Amino acid sequence: AAALFREHWQGEDYLLALVVPGLDRDQRLPRELVLVIDTSGSMAGESIRQARQALLRGLDTLGPDDRFNVIQFNRQTHALFLDAVPASGNNIARARRYVRGLNADGGTEMAPALAAALDTSRGDGENATAKVRQVVFITDGAVGNEAALFDRISNSLGSSRLFTVGIGSAPNMHFMREAARYGRGTYTAISDL
Repeated sequence: AAALFREHWQGEDYLLALVVPGLDRDQRLPRELVLVIDTSGSMAGESIRQARQALLRGLDTLGPDDRFNVIQFNRQTHALFLDAVPASGNNIARARRYVRGLNADGGTEMAPALAAALDTSRGDGENATAKVRQVVFITDGAVGNEAALFDRISNSLGSSRLFTVGIGSAPNMHFMREAARYGRGTYTAISDL
């Protein structure tokens, strides 16, 4: 698709050409989806239930050419798989069981979770670069070391995109918006639990 815009302003003509490469409607780019969920104590109750539901819906979006991983964090970080795995029926079923078993408890240590989610040093070589890499970070954003986290995102992002999802009654909006901005992604709030 293409568009051309012209404006005459203060005796000068200005043009803007916009060219958008198209994909066939049936064509879909393969992706690597890393779902990160905060399981700290501040997420207890309805927040963790809603976050689990959001993760389960995220798993439903995976196609046969996609790869994925699920990472949970509180005072410790734990990834379901050592690296992103193919979105096969068995792997998705295993991820669904894992997500349903997540509970909120403990402190909040986001830095190791961000490091694990943005780590692209492992992977499957050339195949990994052909995929759109998306990191979806679901948290209430209860952190105090925002500047260090923004630095980590800036320095570790690579070709990934970071999307933040604020959940709960009072997510740290500043952190969530800025993390998404540094991550070249978007911020979504789930405020009506």
